[in-house]
Amino acid sequence: MKDVILKVKNLKKSYDNKPAVDGISFEVYRGEIFGILGPNGAGKTTTLEMIETMREIDSGSISVDGLDVATQGDSVKQIIGVQPQTAAFQDKQKLSEIIELFSAAYGEKVSAKKFLDEVNLGEKINNFAEELSGGQRQRLSIATAIVHNPRLFFLDEPTTGLDPQARRNLWDLIREIRDRGVTVIMTTHYLDEAEILCDRVAIMDNGKIIAIDTPIKLIKDLLKKGFHKEQKVEQANLEDVFIDLTGKGLRE
Repeated sequence: MKDVILKVKNLKKSYDNKPAVDGISFEVYRGEIFGILGPNGAGKTTTLEMIETMREIDSGSISVDGLDVATQGDSVKQIIGVQPQTAAFQDKQKLSEIIELFSAAYGEKVSAKKFLDEVNLGEKINNFAEELSGGQRQRLSIATAIVHNPRLFFLDEPTTGLDPQARRNLWDLIREIRDRGVTVIMTTHYLDEAEILCDRVAIMDNGKIIAIDTPIKLIKDLLKKGFHKEQKVEQANLEDVFIDLTGKGLRE
């Protein structure tokens, strides 16, 4: 039997009497990368914000590693990490100071160099946040979100706007975080990204979960329904060509 770290049951949230999240239920297993997919307005962000204790629950329940989000929100905050889509840091603050600030907020004392090395930013330890590229800011944001060794880590569209090298580097970093025993929940509009990274995905639309399974199983179910398209099997794609010609190294 799989170990459940997140349990969501009959979760609802409405705005102006219009349901944004409409009675959804799902479970996330410890140690997996779980994706929540859907078009804009599907309810993904509202769902995550309720799990993260950032938005009040109208009805239903959420349990994070045995803790009730509605009544034990402060305890939940201590065991989760949240990396928002757009990270905001004080421009005139060194990266070392940012790591120390975030760790102190959790009552932790950590090595800033160690955490920055883990996200390929060790050489930038004395740089200011304003000097970082988009990909570097994303990696710094991840470092600040895991300084307290969370059990559950949330990523909201982490690779939006990144170039191919930065995107693939971030994929590797997400896998490394998962391999440390951290459960990862992510949203993305890049379906190839979800197919590559996620152990399972939930697809949302109009506030409801309309499918949930492994990417492979969902694809097989579609094919069983008679779906077909022109077959064009290639061993590589244009992004692979780009990476091969320009290298895997980060350009930052």
